[in-house]
Amino acid sequence: MGVDYYNILKVSRNATEEDLKKSYKRLAMKWHPDKNAVNTKEAEAKFKQISEAYDVLSDLEKRQIYDLYGEEGLKSGLYPPPNMKERDVGGGRGFRFSPRDAEDIFEEFFGGFDIDREKSTGGGRGGGLKLKKAEAMESKLPCSLEELYKGTRRKMKISRIVLDDSGKPCTVEEILSIHIKPGWKKGTKITFPEKGNHEADTSPGDLIFVVDEKPHRIFKRDGNDLIINQRISLLDALTGKTLNITTLDGRDLPLTLSDVIKPGQEVVIENEGMPISKEPGKNGNLRIKFDIKFPSRLTADQKSDLRRVFGRSAQ
Repeated sequence: MGVDYYNILKVSRNATEEDLKKSYKRLAMKWHPDKNAVNTKEAEAKFKQISEAYDVLSDLEKRQIYDLYGEEGLKSGLYPPPNMKERDVGGGRGFRFSPRDAEDIFEEFFGGFDIDREKSTGGGRGGGLKLKKAEAMESKLPCSLEELYKGTRRKMKISRIVLDDSGKPCTVEEILSIHIKPGWKKGTKITFPEKGNHEADTSPGDLIFVVDEKPHRIFKRDGNDLIINQRISLLDALTGKTLNITTLDGRDLPLTLSDVIKPGQEVVIENEGMPISKEPGKNGNLRIKFDIKFPSRLTADQKSDLRRVFGRSAQ
């Protein structure tokens, strides 16, 4: 069978999804390269193996192929699972895994706001003694609406207190990479386990970034919807107009107003709002609220013309 993914993850062949998650969390925290500065190469190899094993076993289709045909069958792409239409794992392309995929999986578990991490118990070094965790460091992460719409990666320089080999506190600086996903909202928490301060007789605290949303000059966010206040003239409101709206990702979105627009009216364009982070491919709505600009004064002739036009239309 080649590589034994079950053995790598330390689970049985009938392991449930919860079993896989629990084992992955424990092993990934142990072997992440950032936590193994001395044996970085060994840690990188182990971390990649653990991540690859989880990626295969947590995917029903990949796991079916692996169980039936082993690693070779999975990576050859020649054996689709039973009752499966051709997908990425089939059609002769096969399964491929890269170190970048490993970091993406790790971020899904530990870089999101709903992290469910097992607390460190000090391993064998403390005789099984559970140390009190140092207080978490929390910091705001201001994001533009464009960043929250498209998603981005940010590099953040942090400064924290650690204990040296003699137990003395010292300050270190570090660069962290933060993956901001499309659709994240204000208040979303990105947690870096044990990247906070380390005090005597404690385990290192966590570092938490809290997403904060910068105001935008055109768009306003309302949940998953985006709102624009659009001012138009009374003439355009009555006779129609084609507007051109530039979206947050730079697209030109034409909007033709053919019906009479009333003060306070709202036009909704579906699926042009913010991405919904938990439903990839789906967006909220774009809501355009109209403010009609009335003329400050009219001449006698203009008033006469309007009475004539509207008088006829009212009959």
